[in-house]
Amino acid sequence: MTGARWYVVRTKPRSESLAAREMDRDDHIEIFSPLITSDQINNGQTPVPLFPGYIFMRLAPESNNWPSFRSGQHVLGLLNFDGVAPWLPEQVIVELKLRCDTLNEYGGIWRKYEPGDWVQVINSTLEGLAQVVEDGKSSNAPVRVLLHIFERLVPVQVSRHNLQPMESAPNRNLAPRRTRGGGRWIRGFGPKTLAST
Repeated sequence: MTGARWYVVRTKPRSESLAAREMDRDDHIEIFSPLITSDQINNGQTPVPLFPGYIFMRLAPESNNWPSFRSGQHVLGLLNFDGVAPWLPEQVIVELKLRCDTLNEYGGIWRKYEPGDWVQVINSTLEGLAQVVEDGKSSNAPVRVLLHIFERLVPVQVSRHNLQPMESAPNRNLAPRRTRGGGRWIRGFGPKTLAST
């Protein structure tokens, strides 16, 4: 497509894939809908739009094949400012495609936990409140947590797909003492115990 440019197309909410399919039927238009896997949906197996509500269309400005954005379609029209639709250089889309490929290759977008974050462990064998000790280095790596169970803190490793983040810490004090005072650790806690989990 000589002289073709990339434009941003607005779509109806949660209709990016349908809009891309509708527009892709036209041989004169190239469509790019950046999708990234996310650990928030179906254990990281479902691709989600990187830019919800938007896809990209490549077409020559002088083309006679501009799409007509009709009501009933999943496309709302071109992104424009005061009637002028800005376009993107080819290199921007090339880099965006590379970034998407790289992100997906390394597990997509996944939630990172910080030490001290409160989470709910939801597993068929283990359930309860926990505090994060250390997050893994990839989307497939387990998360080390201290699980509150039977009024004790038990160090365990849990798959991130079995964790549900909590917006705030629980109201009641669930944490038992970890030291006897004077820096003497209660059995089952200390740095050596956590390092071995």
